[in-house]
Amino acid sequence: MAPDPSAQRVIHLDDYIPVVGEPEIEELRALASGLSGQTIQMVNSTAVGGGVAEILNCMVPMFQDLGLPIRWDVITGGNDFFEVTKAFHNALHGGPYDNRPENFEIFLSYNEQNRRRLSFDSSLVVIHDPQPVALITARPPHGARWLWRCHIDLSQPNPLVWNFLEPLVTRYDGAIFSSPSFTHQLPIPQYLSYPCIDPLSTKNQDLDPSQVRAVIERFGIDPDRPILTQISRFDRLKDPLGVVKAYRLVRNYFDCQLVLAGGGAADDPEGGAVLAEVREAAGPDADIHILDLPPWSALEINALQRASTVIIQKSLREGFGLTVTEALWKKKPVVASAVGGIPIQVIHKHTGLLVHSVEGAAYQIRFLLSNPALAAQLGEQGHEHVRENFLMTSNLKRYLTIFHHLLRAH
Repeated sequence: MAPDPSAQRVIHLDDYIPVVGEPEIEELRALASGLSGQTIQMVNSTAVGGGVAEILNCMVPMFQDLGLPIRWDVITGGNDFFEVTKAFHNALHGGPYDNRPENFEIFLSYNEQNRRRLSFDSSLVVIHDPQPVALITARPPHGARWLWRCHIDLSQPNPLVWNFLEPLVTRYDGAIFSSPSFTHQLPIPQYLSYPCIDPLSTKNQDLDPSQVRAVIERFGIDPDRPILTQISRFDRLKDPLGVVKAYRLVRNYFDCQLVLAGGGAADDPEGGAVLAEVREAAGPDADIHILDLPPWSALEINALQRASTVIIQKSLREGFGLTVTEALWKKKPVVASAVGGIPIQVIHKHTGLLVHSVEGAAYQIRFLLSNPALAAQLGEQGHEHVRENFLMTSNLKRYLTIFHHLLRAH
């Protein structure tokens, strides 16, 4: 299936000129003109929820504004398929894996169903993440160029799962990763491209302070006391229970509040169980606000981030962490785990503070609460780091450049 085109924003790249400058937009149009006659197809596993869907909801209309024909397809699958792909996801991040041979059969069966259901007649095809990776079997023998875009941390994958997926990956014309540490010894070209945010989206646009205050008061959050916030889907790899522990250590010194806000994704069957664990850990503490937000809560997330005193991202593993990017863009001081793609964004003591434990997170949060001037300086420097490296126009330029390279290489 394809996402509803009527639900996508109409994007005009000229609107980004005040943010990134006119030369940047002119460069994008020049790169796009060299791809005249090419058609593009993006394929992933969900139209809503998660960073990949957010990126594509912006990226697709950007390609359209450049005059490049593009189609976005979303694969389908039953609960058994998404339970398998979630197990793969955790294993590829280095977690344990229950080796059941039928998992591989389920995975390949649903990929085959999607191969028969979808059409693949574009000249440039980008397959996102492991869920649809086996669609490479649909690639025609000549002409089309296929890329695998991996958004997750593959630095220490479980060998059982990676050994199953690697032969499929090597059939692509190239692979794109979010960090050099995620790459592997592959016989195909590998490219580096950072996930990015859209500065003009509802989630990242400027808000009037009255809008911010109205949202947080609606959720029962006190705007006059420090607010510690982690915005993430309810996933064990985001370590929400560790965030609760860090907050309780900070509470011994500061009268603060904790906000854990997020939701689920259509391809993540574990979210409900993790949410229940978080609620149990929070117990009766009225200063812990657990917000299970629907996918259309971009304005609320924006307001929560802007109202926060410190933004936390205590992931155990992380492909990149766009919630970190969003917080830095809003000039917020960030305390985040030194895992995955986060250190690309959070340069320790320059754009934020990196940590390795619950106790470390609590210590750095206390440090920021005690030094508001330094916290503000980190926020300013973080904002500039995002402007230079992690806005959607940069992501678009990397795709266009990679497409040019692929076409020249054949």
